[in-house]
Amino acid sequence: MEEKHIKYYSHHLDRDVEMLVFGSWGYPILLFPTTLGRYYQAKDMGLIESVKNLVEQGKYKIYCIDSIDADSWYGRHLNPEYRVLNHIQYDKFLTNEVVPYIKHECQVDKIGVAGCSFGGYHAANFAFRHPTQVAYLISMSGAFDIRGFTDGFYDDNVYFNNPIDFMPNEQGWRFGHIKIVLGTSEWDICLDSNLKLSEILNRKGIDHWLDIRGWKKHDWPLWNEMFPDYLSRLL
Repeated sequence: MEEKHIKYYSHHLDRDVEMLVFGSWGYPILLFPTTLGRYYQAKDMGLIESVKNLVEQGKYKIYCIDSIDADSWYGRHLNPEYRVLNHIQYDKFLTNEVVPYIKHECQVDKIGVAGCSFGGYHAANFAFRHPTQVAYLISMSGAFDIRGFTDGFYDDNVYFNNPIDFMPNEQGWRFGHIKIVLGTSEWDICLDSNLKLSEILNRKGIDHWLDIRGWKKHDWPLWNEMFPDYLSRLL
């Protein structure tokens, strides 16, 4: 399996960022790490190995991106207003730097996004904020209400990065082209969050697959089981 390391300076983030890319061709999946995770986490925790055959067959190309969680939602050293503003810069970094690069390299007009746990939030939030950029969304054990990270602070920037808030007011037809998977389990600490988001999507007429697996915990063995299954069904 081909592996490539990318490091470059982001003008939106004003820092160097790094990414691991797996595969030489295939449909692109932008993969977000879990809470405070780095670009190499998915490799270290076996998630990339779980989809090795699909990557080697040229069906998918996986782009593992860095997070800036420590300076955004998990930046407890910062005023909540600045945590949100830093996340907005991260969104601009994705929208204006990362996604155009991926689309150009893979010659596609839309990409797939995926993530586990807090990475599931990032994937869902990006897909719902930018539906014209996304064809596939895979959230594994994600949570979708960001208000617990803002210490009571709330403004339009929080609203438009909180899927539980803004999706009930969206027009469902805007998301009809996205194949959406919400993966969770009976023992998942984020089960209720997935049930709530699924209910919102149902009310908006947005087709999706809510996959509730039995008696497995919110951890890598569950996600390493889910990810190859979901990718094998998408294309």
